[in-house]
Amino acid sequence: MKFLDQCKIYIRSGNGGGGAVSFRREKYIEYGGPDGGDGGRGGDVWIEAVDGLNTLIDYRYQQHFKAETGEHGMGRNRHGHAGADVVLKVPVGTQVLDEDKETLIADMDQAGQRLLLLKGGNGGWGNDRFKGPINQAPRHANPGQDGEERWIWLRLKLIADVGLVGLPNAGKSTFLAAVSAAKPKIADYPFTTLAPNLGVVDLSTNERFVIADIPGLIEGASEGAGLGTRFLGHVERTAVLIHLVDATQDDVGEAYRTIRQELAAYGQGLEDKREILALNKVDALDDETRAAKAAELTEAAGHAPALISGVSGEGVTEVLRAAWGQVRERRAEEKAAVDGPEPGWTP
Repeated sequence: MKFLDQCKIYIRSGNGGGGAVSFRREKYIEYGGPDGGDGGRGGDVWIEAVDGLNTLIDYRYQQHFKAETGEHGMGRNRHGHAGADVVLKVPVGTQVLDEDKETLIADMDQAGQRLLLLKGGNGGWGNDRFKGPINQAPRHANPGQDGEERWIWLRLKLIADVGLVGLPNAGKSTFLAAVSAAKPKIADYPFTTLAPNLGVVDLSTNERFVIADIPGLIEGASEGAGLGTRFLGHVERTAVLIHLVDATQDDVGEAYRTIRQELAAYGQGLEDKREILALNKVDALDDETRAAKAAELTEAAGHAPALISGVSGEGVTEVLRAAWGQVRERRAEEKAAVDGPEPGWTP
């Protein structure tokens, strides 16, 4: 299944049905009077976040969504049926943006969240509504109201607790495969990962979090080089970033600075997000080279990195424990924000 994380679609709510102009014509009823029914209301357009989806690929093949028009009213005071609604089902984490691609309409970050995007038009009144002591035989009815229409953008930002960042071939996919059941593509050439991958890390029964691996960044990514920075949106919601640096490359300090510059250029608070720095692939180095590379990276970053290997598993558990600590702290902060401060003791 292809991965699609943003798309532009057209939505339109249904028109209301028109009211009817009708009169009773029954034998032995001398003064029948008006009996035109009302038109049905047009269908609404809703959006709903559902579990089990992780891509917007369904909206690649259909971009126009129109709710049904309400049925017209009929004689004998029969009202028209309301038009059927349209429900757009999207993955959890989808943002709804206006046509300008900047104005945020909704952030569907909770499973089951449902939002009305466009309201259908009201049905018109039939002539039975207009009868009175003066005008006892009205010959007019209201038309139904028109529905609404607009273009919107859908942008998916995957819901993950921890994000993996680094240059291409830094070992992010190998790390993800080692710590979770995910099976990302792994190869010895750059840009093996072309779309984000998610994995679930189980440290224990009550210690579980989601980790996201995104395509590698290169210098100039903020200006469109390589795959650009379009996938960085998938780590905006994370509590912490694990920054992997390939220990086998020549200049590990420059590799670190390149990623930090691209995070700062992208913005959205990524440059200020908590970071766990890890020197990866240390299983390929001897002790002396390890120490030299670690010292070089420490000088560039201002703090010592963790020494890990996604292949041998060295140091991986320690990094995951550190990441879990940050995730647990963020979850506690979110819970406190929702529940509010604990009430003080009262007799």
